[in-house]
Amino acid sequence: MPRAAFDILRGASVLVSAGGGGAGRVIAEAFANAGARVSVCDVDGAALASLAAARPTIATMQMDAADEGSIDAFFTDAEQRNGGVDVVVNNVGIAGPTAAVEDISLDDWERTLRANLTSHFLFARRAVPGMKARGSGLIVNISSGSAKTGLPLRLPYVVSKGALLSMTMNLARELGPHGIRVNAILPGAIRGERIQRIINEKAEALGVAAADYERSMLRYISLRTMVEPEDIAAMAVFLASSAGARISGQMIGVDGNAEYEE
Repeated sequence: MPRAAFDILRGASVLVSAGGGGAGRVIAEAFANAGARVSVCDVDGAALASLAAARPTIATMQMDAADEGSIDAFFTDAEQRNGGVDVVVNNVGIAGPTAAVEDISLDDWERTLRANLTSHFLFARRAVPGMKARGSGLIVNISSGSAKTGLPLRLPYVVSKGALLSMTMNLARELGPHGIRVNAILPGAIRGERIQRIINEKAEALGVAAADYERSMLRYISLRTMVEPEDIAAMAVFLASSAGARISGQMIGVDGNAEYEE
C-alpha cells in the first residue's frame, strides 16, 4: 500500500503493551517505520534492552501491564515525550494453563484473566480521557481466533480472549460519539517461540508427538499455514492509518481462516 495511506501516523503517539519481543516488538517497529512516535512497555527487561539497542527512538519502560500505578507512569512518560496518546495497542497476553477444567487452579484462572483482560481495561481506562478531550483516538485489542473457535484444555485463555470481544464491541459503541475507534484483531497461530511452546504443552496433554499435533492444527486452517508477526502488525498499522478511519467495533481475523481447533 502506498505510504500516503499512512500519513495519519506521522508524528502520532502510539503505545504498545508487551512490545519488547515477539509480535509486540514487530508491531512497535511497524508503527515506528510508519512515522509514529512509539512507547513500549514489557515485563521482560532483557527484551526491552534488546529493542532499545536496535531502535533507540522507541521509548521503553519495564513494568507489569496489570498494575495501575505502573500504567499511569507509562502514560505520563509518553504524554511528556510525545503529547497526547493517539493509539493504544493492547498486546499483553499469556497462554495460561494447559489443563482440564477440573485441574485448573483458581490462581492460574485469575492470573490469566488479570494479564489478558484486566490489563486491557486498565490501559483503555487511562487512555480514554485524553482521547475524549481531543475528539479522536484508536484502541486495538489483540484477542485470538480461539475466542471464536474454542480450544479445549485452554479455558482461562479462551475466556479471557472472548471477553475482549465484548469489551471491544461495548467500548466502540460507548466511545464512538467521541471520535474514538475500538477494534479487535484475532490472530491465528503466530509463528515463533511462544506458539512452539504451546504446541509442545498441548501435545503432551493429549499424549501425541508435537509434530503430529502441529500438522493436525494446520489442517483446520483454510490457508494451511500459521501467520507471521508482520501480518498482525500490518493490520494494526492499517487500522491506525487514514485508510482505516471509518473502521470501528470490528473483530478482524488475521488467521488464514481458522475453522476449528482441537
